[in-house]
Amino acid sequence: MKYYHTLLCVLTAVVTLSSCNNENDGQKQDSPNINKNKVTNDAAVTRFEFPKLKDGNSVVIVYRTNDDKEYDKDRVNYAVEWDCDKKSQRWSCYQMHKGYTGQFSRVVDGYMNDPTLDKNDYWRTDYFYGSGYEHGHICPNADRKYSYMANYQTFYMTNMQPQYHKFNGYTNSSAGKREGVWLRMEEQVRDWTPRSSADTLYVCKGGTIDHEYQIIERIEGKLIVPKYFFMACLMKNSMGYKAIGFWDEQQKDDWQDDESLSAFAVTIDELEELTGIDFFCNLPDNIENNVESKVALKAWGL
Repeated sequence: MKYYHTLLCVLTAVVTLSSCNNENDGQKQDSPNINKNKVTNDAAVTRFEFPKLKDGNSVVIVYRTNDDKEYDKDRVNYAVEWDCDKKSQRWSCYQMHKGYTGQFSRVVDGYMNDPTLDKNDYWRTDYFYGSGYEHGHICPNADRKYSYMANYQTFYMTNMQPQYHKFNGYTNSSAGKREGVWLRMEEQVRDWTPRSSADTLYVCKGGTIDHEYQIIERIEGKLIVPKYFFMACLMKNSMGYKAIGFWDEQQKDDWQDDESLSAFAVTIDELEELTGIDFFCNLPDNIENNVESKVALKAWGL
């Protein structure tokens, strides 16, 4: 059995991994849903942004804030699946909808260990520093500018993966501005954020940590550096549902800014084959099977 722990007043909840039988975001489960998550300690795992939870020595951490429930009925900021054996994040997932912009940006100068994790489940040393890799936010701080606490929580080490600067950074020079492909993908997600309060973009992102051939190295033999990174996006609006995935190998010496983002687009079915993760499992099966099998690039503006 996995463990469960929480700290009162720290505004986070940790749930064990298993699965659900609830209504989700106001959407009734009118059709069968054989792969949905079941609730053990936190009903948030039934939200559409959550993938299927993994068996093993992992925990799901749901970060919450004290912001008005009118903004998010569950006060959920974002969530992470943390592999306690590998001491690495498998994914972060969250919602994007009208109102996520604000004045709070990079509210802290540094990176913190999540106080809810047992000390044996994370590296005591920050191996990012001096490694040649940057602290890559998986849920970007730029996606959580609506409150101080929402922005602060994105700086937890549970939300970080090692990334090359030319993959997730930018530079301004006499030759012009260069942007890494991951940064461009993140900007695209923000551009896709619905302007209507009735619409929502569901996002799940991460790096590959489960197979040696999908890992670049382990810094000092410990911290995993994913070779590939992915994004799974599901849009719900007045037209119904549509989904798209991104998949790319991070490059140390190539900005990859001469390629359209469409070159990295895949169906969710393809992304599931590449990652071994079952995305958007809480959708009714008929909707899930339909949206995950195809991607209309023009519908996404690519």
